[in-house]
Amino acid sequence: MSDLNRMETVDTSRGDVEIGITDAIQQHYMRHVVQRKPISQKKLDFEHKRPRWMREFLAEMTGVFFYVFPGISAIATFTLAGAAPPTNANIAAYGSLLQVGFAFALGIAFAIITCGPTSGGHFNPAVTLCLAYWQGFPWRKVPYYIFAQILGSFLAALLVMGMYRQEILAYEAGLRELHLPMVFNGGPASIFCSFPLATQTNLGYLFMIEWFVDFFIGVVIWACLDPANPFISPTSAPFAVGLAYAAMIWGFADITISTNLARDLGCRIVAAIFYGGEAFSYHNYSWISILVNLPATFCATAYYEFLMRDSLQKLGHGMAVHEDGDDGLRRHVTNQGIVRQRNPPALEVGYANAVGVEAGGKEDSSF
Repeated sequence: MSDLNRMETVDTSRGDVEIGITDAIQQHYMRHVVQRKPISQKKLDFEHKRPRWMREFLAEMTGVFFYVFPGISAIATFTLAGAAPPTNANIAAYGSLLQVGFAFALGIAFAIITCGPTSGGHFNPAVTLCLAYWQGFPWRKVPYYIFAQILGSFLAALLVMGMYRQEILAYEAGLRELHLPMVFNGGPASIFCSFPLATQTNLGYLFMIEWFVDFFIGVVIWACLDPANPFISPTSAPFAVGLAYAAMIWGFADITISTNLARDLGCRIVAAIFYGGEAFSYHNYSWISILVNLPATFCATAYYEFLMRDSLQKLGHGMAVHEDGDDGLRRHVTNQGIVRQRNPPALEVGYANAVGVEAGGKEDSSF
């Protein structure tokens, strides 16, 4: 058992347990759903030989696929239902923004549950960059994480195009009869990526909408990843993140949002393949949907780090260490008056006690 603990310590110090949603589940208890047969040495050898970068790449790609696939499928239903003749009530009954929001929310939750333990569950280039900047995620992994995320979105859009191809072709034929374009908000291209309404010609207005939506989601994600947050549990974190996306869809999808570079760019490439370069040039909007997510999410995480993060709580929960070790933490709690200097041995019992003192605003009786 000591050897296993030593191995876990070594793996963590090397960064083998990746930073992201995985942090929220590291304290998850062991459970047995079904009785499994003994694990063979051959299986262990095979798993050991798998390149870690490949597993992370495929996990991020699969996770984004899980998130985008149900989401844009729901958008396809919503878009095609709106285009259905009034007499076809069966088709029109399937689509709504409520359905779209829940499809993205559950897709995100399932992506985190299935792929988060392998890659950390980023599924968004902005989240990957913020984790690298704030939390020490290795910068060398950032490029292939982002590429995997965009690829997952591209494959999801390509598959949805194939699965809905017959219905989309019928919609396109109806538009051609009316001499209408394929690229507009509500058109077939909008199944895959966002386009502004015909009346939304002010790019500053669209920038503001995207910025604040992404800022909202970024703060929620960072709060869910905060190990000192008492209101989020490992089992609820995936659904909390998903519902944050859903809330923004329900509130602002009607006035055009994107929320994720990978989700938008991968799907927009598919839209450009089938509907031409106007998928990128329409109203000069694509740069907003693709790029605004990056600075908005960074500002959201900076807001949380500077004004809402409680690093002493994080230390108390054992999710971080002081840069100067235990001596540095001892000096901090002593200098700040969190504990009485005349009784330093109490610190050796556990720094969580000191955290409890500061959070409660008074000294704990154990000191």
